[in-house]
Amino acid sequence: MRGIKNSVFYLIIIGGFSALMYWIILKGKALEIGQNIVPNSIENGHWKSFIISMQNNLEHPLSILLAQIITIILVARFFGWICRKIGQPSVIGEIIAGIVLGPSLIGMHFPEFSAVLFPKESLGNLQFLSQIGLIFFMFVIGMELDLKSLKNKAHDAVVISHASIIIPFALGIGLAYFTYSSFAPTGIEFSSYSLFLGISMSITAFPVLARIVQERGIHKTKLGTIVITCAAADDVTAWCILAAVIAIVKAGSFTSSLYVIGLAVLYVVLMLKVVRPFLKRVADINSTKESLNKPVVAIFFLTLLFSSYVSELIGIHALFGAFMAGAIMPENTKFRTVFIEKVEDVSVIVLLPLFFVFTGLRTQIGLLDDPYLWKMTGVIILVAVVGKFLGSALAAKFVGHNWRDSFSIGALMNTRGLMELVVLNIGYDLGVLSTEVFTMMVIMALVTTFMTGPALDLINYIFKNKSTFVPEAIENKSKYKILISFATPDKGKALLKVANSLVKKQTKNTVVTALHLSLSSELHSFDVKDYEKEIFTPVLSESEHLNQEIITQFKVSNDVNSEIIETANKGEYDFLLIGLGQSIFEGTLLGKVLGFTTRIINPDRLIDKITGKEGLFENSPFDENTRQILANSKMSVGILVDKGLVNLDTIFIPIFSNEDAFLIEFTQKLIHNNGSQITILDSLDCVKNNSSLQESIRSIEQIAPNHIMVMNEKIIKKEFLKKQDLMIISLDSWKKQIDSQSVWLNNTPSILIVKP
Repeated sequence: MRGIKNSVFYLIIIGGFSALMYWIILKGKALEIGQNIVPNSIENGHWKSFIISMQNNLEHPLSILLAQIITIILVARFFGWICRKIGQPSVIGEIIAGIVLGPSLIGMHFPEFSAVLFPKESLGNLQFLSQIGLIFFMFVIGMELDLKSLKNKAHDAVVISHASIIIPFALGIGLAYFTYSSFAPTGIEFSSYSLFLGISMSITAFPVLARIVQERGIHKTKLGTIVITCAAADDVTAWCILAAVIAIVKAGSFTSSLYVIGLAVLYVVLMLKVVRPFLKRVADINSTKESLNKPVVAIFFLTLLFSSYVSELIGIHALFGAFMAGAIMPENTKFRTVFIEKVEDVSVIVLLPLFFVFTGLRTQIGLLDDPYLWKMTGVIILVAVVGKFLGSALAAKFVGHNWRDSFSIGALMNTRGLMELVVLNIGYDLGVLSTEVFTMMVIMALVTTFMTGPALDLINYIFKNKSTFVPEAIENKSKYKILISFATPDKGKALLKVANSLVKKQTKNTVVTALHLSLSSELHSFDVKDYEKEIFTPVLSESEHLNQEIITQFKVSNDVNSEIIETANKGEYDFLLIGLGQSIFEGTLLGKVLGFTTRIINPDRLIDKITGKEGLFENSPFDENTRQILANSKMSVGILVDKGLVNLDTIFIPIFSNEDAFLIEFTQKLIHNNGSQITILDSLDCVKNNSSLQESIRSIEQIAPNHIMVMNEKIIKKEFLKKQDLMIISLDSWKKQIDSQSVWLNNTPSILIVKP
């Protein structure tokens, strides 16, 4: 009754007021007399009027900016994916994406498209938005610096870091002497040109270096610690020098710049002695995610913006202010983690790619149309590598490191990445660098960043460094080895229960390894140890409860799926256990619409098609990550669909074909180690018609007659499924059941899908 009453009231209100509005509009028509109104629809025709309106909408500055952002993010993510697949930092792909979208490729071969997407009048909006992204990014970089660690390990690091700055700086100034006449912009003093070339040669990309160190698993080693500290010291020193260089360039002379430098020193002192203690007090009171409310967040954002504004006013660039604001943030790790989460996603995923593309729009590789210019590009790369690589390596050797570590430090410190682009863009904006020099320096930044990984591999090969890929216990080929790879502690606990039930009574002859991988782009260098402890504590607690010894492995990677596959294959595991990842499109209308296109545009699916593996996963409800692991793993793989798995006491195994016979091996293990009650479901009479299968089951019945039974029912009843803890099914049978849309699948307990 109440529902009918509400519906009547709704109709009266909506209908009555709609009629009132229509009546007022009709009456208002009379007011148009004498106004000389000519409707567009009458003048141009209704359809043409609609087309003109749509065209105006498309040409609106906001529409153009949004179209640019969408295009940039998609292209940047694609090239970032390619670089991760070949073992390179995604930042290289994002830089390449910028160059591709710029005049070097799209602008050259598709000028009409480029003119529509990136009209000259829109570039100002793109530049300012990219600068906002850079300000937030530099703020995060400042926060990621562990200044306390820098103080404790500063002795060797400062020597190496400052040597890695002064040597390439001097070489850069020397290079400027030989290139000034040919490449310096008109009206630019030699001191300004040479100082910018020097600082461009001496920069190191701290965030890229930190990720490479994590991905290679050396962040816990002495080498990893020293190189991270060197990069941090390098970052602080280089940005201070850059601020001084900008002051000199803007002031016009060194003497005039002393006033700017004096103000900059005063600004830094105020930030350290006044603002920093105040922020620490605020953070101590509001260190949890719940207490970090909007007014508190506003204080820190205002500090960032005020610091950037003041440094811009002084004349040392807003980015230095953003970096400084991040560096003075409270050292409370929990606070920094929470605050970085608030800032980083939008700045890195949305705003930062805009900077890469804006840099790409300025990079005109087509201008290097003379062999001499490419020769000069090679000289610039050579000077950059010699100065940074050899400068760092020789300093490291001098302070007591062996040649292998010294060369590794040199290779890592030679990484330039994003930081180099920031410096180059500042130089370009100030008019110190010409378009040709800017383009050559961007190419140098790409080459020196790209070569870091191969250089480290070459150093390890030359010095015959056999890094222990797996612990010694795992290398024992006589043991049955299980690898569980988990994303969250809850999934890790569920997978550990399954592994334990397979090996519980054979601890001396088995090894269980728990592996967790994190994307390097989502984990901060100062947060690695705490995160590792946090992720493994619940799993270790569960292992103690189960009385199951486990080996833990934690890795940071830029390609999690490939790392899982490589770890499993090189460790020669017998069984890999993973959780099921759900496809974001599965079961949605968009999924049905895009189903055929994802098979074309998804690179992993294309590779599967070429190699003949695509058919195995066609129409299966696995996400692309699971598909890739299944396709490339050399051992048996178990995929757990966890529906609240608590025990593994009652288990049923459906046999739908003779190829499912391998599941009997799991029956033996579960009965022997866990005492599980196993029901073999033979609804298609596969066991009944296969003497080999019958013999395998009979041999188990002789040893444990009360733990196994064969059921021949054609219909799987809901009551039976409710009594089961787990279903174990082969991958091929699972796919067939999904394809046939079997109704009984909706009522299953937790499921272990096994690929033999």
